[in-house]
Amino acid sequence: MARIVSETLDNGLPLHRIRVDGTRATTILIAFDAGARAERRDENGMAHFLEHVVFKGGEKYEDHRTINRTAEQLGARTNAATSHDLVAFHITVRAEAAPQAIDLVTDFVARPRLDENHLDMERGVVAQEIARYLDQPAYVASRMSALATFGDHPLGRPVLGRVEHLPTFTRAALLSFRQRRWAGCRGGAFIIGNIDHVSDDGEISDLFERFPTLEEPEPYESAPDFLPRTLVERRDTNQSHLRMSYRLDYDVTDAKARAAARICAIILGGSPSSRFNDEIREQRGLCYSISAGIRECADVGVLNLAAGLASANCVEAYTRMREIVAELCAQGPTDEEVARARAVAAGRRVLAFEDTYTVALHTAHQAIVHHGDLDPDALIAELDAVTIDDVHDIASAIDPDKPSVACLGPHDAEEF
Repeated sequence: MARIVSETLDNGLPLHRIRVDGTRATTILIAFDAGARAERRDENGMAHFLEHVVFKGGEKYEDHRTINRTAEQLGARTNAATSHDLVAFHITVRAEAAPQAIDLVTDFVARPRLDENHLDMERGVVAQEIARYLDQPAYVASRMSALATFGDHPLGRPVLGRVEHLPTFTRAALLSFRQRRWAGCRGGAFIIGNIDHVSDDGEISDLFERFPTLEEPEPYESAPDFLPRTLVERRDTNQSHLRMSYRLDYDVTDAKARAAARICAIILGGSPSSRFNDEIREQRGLCYSISAGIRECADVGVLNLAAGLASANCVEAYTRMREIVAELCAQGPTDEEVARARAVAAGRRVLAFEDTYTVALHTAHQAIVHHGDLDPDALIAELDAVTIDDVHDIASAIDPDKPSVACLGPHDAEEF
């Protein structure tokens, strides 16, 4: 079991220190419930853009060059990520350098300069990032799938946003978004791994109190009712990218149900012996890539299926994938399938949790999105404890006749 010490700072920001034995690394991660889901329609992409521009300089480390060189002198790995649920900043260092790393990351994240000249330059950088992703058919198909599943709702809009929004992301607009969404009570700071060099005399807490005290944000927009759509972008290519999504009917705040949903997805398409991979790829040779996974937001869970395949095989694969989902819904899994999937899920997590950053990001989701147990070992125990009845409960609640469908390739919507 990890050893966890938590406190809430004067600015409302929870600070969690989680000691993980057997590592010489420390990850410091700061996250807020301020991802793309928190954006208004005309702000789409702002959370991601703000994630970029804080790296341009803070009060003490005044520009990107100073930040980068300081991080290199610490031997650090630093980055950030924006999803629909969270914006998260992290730095991972050898344990001895943790205090200096905390000083660095809290400076530019909590006290960014947001210089107008830097904003102008970064708009061009982000525009190139968006263009790069739009050149990737698999990304476009996944973006279409979110729209087919959630429609014109924040969960259906792209995290990267739209190029035409970038000119509106002024310094005043970014400061307003931060003021509205980056409240300590809807975020968290996490020090994970070897914390032998992190003092508990208040000095470290003072660094995290560089974040201002802000009022609690307004609630985000609840997930919409599920109205499955079929979206096809016709392209004259030899390869098609197929996506299917089913709304899951379970309480996403229930850790046991979340674990069972993961096992259900692995049985369908999350491992080499999964039903999709075994039949559609290995026996029928219809595709090279096929998978199933769970998209789990704060108030909704979705089963996402994906396949990349020769266009001539697309409709046959789509038809059989729907049949396999229907079979699992009606008949449930076998004991052997559940046992294998449990081993896969728990084993992958054990290996992933060798990395302190992965532990930190998982913990942030637990604390901020799901309000669950922060101990990483708890997730492994939950996966190990999933029963065949738990998985059957998840599968039997799926409506196999109502997937949302997205496809990019030489097809028409009527084919699906």
